[in-house]
Amino acid sequence: MSARADSFVVTIDGPAGAGKSTVAKALARRLGYTFLDSGALYRAGAWAAHRRDIAWSDGHALGQLIRDLDIRFDGRDEANHITVDGEDVTDEIRRPEISEGASQVSAFLEVRHGLLALQRRIGANRRVVAEGRDMGTVVFPDAHVKFFLTAPIEVRAQRRTLELAERGRPQDLDVVLTEMRLRDQRDSTRAVAPLRRAEDAIEIDTGGLRPEEVVSRMVGVVRERGG
Repeated sequence: MSARADSFVVTIDGPAGAGKSTVAKALARRLGYTFLDSGALYRAGAWAAHRRDIAWSDGHALGQLIRDLDIRFDGRDEANHITVDGEDVTDEIRRPEISEGASQVSAFLEVRHGLLALQRRIGANRRVVAEGRDMGTVVFPDAHVKFFLTAPIEVRAQRRTLELAERGRPQDLDVVLTEMRLRDQRDSTRAVAPLRRAEDAIEIDTGGLRPEEVVSRMVGVVRERGG
């Protein structure tokens, strides 16, 4: 990534339920930056594969699919809509089974390569807040500011359970906790771009903090570094 005067990249990585999406959206609004939701890209790929009866375990077919998809972000109505081949899939990709599929497909090198160029294009020549699991380690290793959010898994599971209930898709807390443990293990041990904190990332434990407190802390760091 070239360091141009009109670009400034802030990355936010961390496990599921650490508050990345909530904080990243709020931080992007506070700074007036573009919000890059990398998780939505993988969910869109998983959704498209499901729609086309492509197994989430077929890395080769998934890679070909990703290369052919037209995935776009649309920031209308102060929300981050995502379309796949012109179809708005913003709500569909948040279904629990699609989130699980996203974790599976993201393990394949073919998928990650297919989305890497897209993410870097979005981050080129503009100011962005990029949220995901390998934003600061793989996608934008030269980002101007890197954050890594974490929280106890019990807190993260409670957050995810409340989030699902608010969306009208209630899940048992124990089930969510079990699925989160499995996802943490898969994300942190996969061979391709495993979840880890970049050496130069600032780690923030969000367990006892309100989102606005986390955002305020981040804004201070970004401003200190010229963003």
